[in-house]
Amino acid sequence: LVIINIVTFFVYFLDKHNAQKKLYRVSEKALITLALVGGSLGALFAMYIFRHKTKHLFFTLSVPIILFLQIVIIKIVFFS
Repeated sequence: LVIINIVTFFVYFLDKHNAQKKLYRVSEKALITLALVGGSLGALFAMYIFRHKTKHLFFTLSVPIILFLQIVIIKIVFFS
């Protein structure tokens, strides 16, 4: 989980950087997929540290919901 969150954080950074430089962008589908496969905490940190995708309602709602659901799943699997 640590590795996927670090990767996700840097992919969000790369997308923000490329957006500012008008270079090739990472698809929104790829950004959400990274959050879904365990990188939601890295995505959330990156969104607010780099101010990236914070004006998109889909991202501001879905990433925290994904993180919440992942925490619930971890709690159920490891602590019940």
